[in-house]
Amino acid sequence: MNATIDMTRTKPSIALSDVETTGLLTLYCHALESQSANPILKDDKAVEIARQLTPLLVDSKDKLLRKLATNKVDQRLVVHIALRAKQYDQYAKNFLDQNPEGMIVNIGCGLDPRFFRIDNGSMIYFDIDLPEVIRFKKKILAESERYRMIAASVFDYQWMDEVAQYGSRPVMFLAEGVFMYLEAEKVKSLVLELQSRFPGSELVCEVVNEMWVRQPLNYLVSIKMQRQLSLGKDAVYRFGIASSRQMETWHAGIQLLDDWSYFDTNHEKLGWMKWIGKSEFMRKVQWTVHYRLD
Repeated sequence: MNATIDMTRTKPSIALSDVETTGLLTLYCHALESQSANPILKDDKAVEIARQLTPLLVDSKDKLLRKLATNKVDQRLVVHIALRAKQYDQYAKNFLDQNPEGMIVNIGCGLDPRFFRIDNGSMIYFDIDLPEVIRFKKKILAESERYRMIAASVFDYQWMDEVAQYGSRPVMFLAEGVFMYLEAEKVKSLVLELQSRFPGSELVCEVVNEMWVRQPLNYLVSIKMQRQLSLGKDAVYRFGIASSRQMETWHAGIQLLDDWSYFDTNHEKLGWMKWIGKSEFMRKVQWTVHYRLD
């Protein structure tokens, strides 16, 4: 059963860091696309949550939160985020088809209610994010025997002990829209720790081309995020890779299975932008990689 927010006792503001606020942006993109004609993604939980949150955001001092409350979100962003969510859902579903009682671990989950989109009735699912995010998420969604929320930094590896307590079930780790905002050396250490602690697991993560982490391109990206998306100054790219196979060089047990770009869908809602994806350079500005960790 879902928890609900008591509007009479909750102030109409939400205190989140710049990067954490992107979780709300993602949630609202899901909700907006779900209510559009011929939706890419159908996320009834996101619609339900957005309806609860909107009264709390209308009078916010944060420009982005006010935009979300009035549905003033760039349609191109809505489409891209919906395409990404659908693909990550599909990765998880494919994994669960092969491992019905497997575990899905959503790293940097934000407010995404993915569990409710992919639940097969027998999997174990973990949401992991910073304490303030999980604290707020628990006001909206209720945990269950198979759906657990862990309040911790992903770099506090103790959260892995909680996952490991569920035994030798196969594991897939998802990191959607997360790694690019984290320090490069910490991302590498995290991936190697996952490879060591969970041999045979799979990792699906979004990455950006390393050239966008360097100046002057990194500056241009940060300006776009602040001016067009109204994100804060902390939402900047810190980690990138040169190619999909780069992580394979970190350890012999890391094997690339496949990669995916928004443009691979050739979806009609991409409009004229789908032609941009015909360039391999543009296809690999921001994309997703899928690895096996042995």
